[in-house]
Amino acid sequence: MPQMSPLSWWMLFLYFILLLILFSIMNYYIFFYLPQKTESTNIITKSMNWKW
Repeated sequence: MPQMSPLSWWMLFLYFILLLILFSIMNYYIFFYLPQKTESTNIITKSMNWKW
């Protein structure tokens, strides 16, 4: 079974690096947050006394 030439390893490495960069860029620009209404959300806080 013949071994891969160094150039083939280099091209394979570049291929996967470019896929990683493309995937990262797509995830960064495609993902978006939906706007939330701040008036309708009420935060309820309860204070707790910890007794050890």
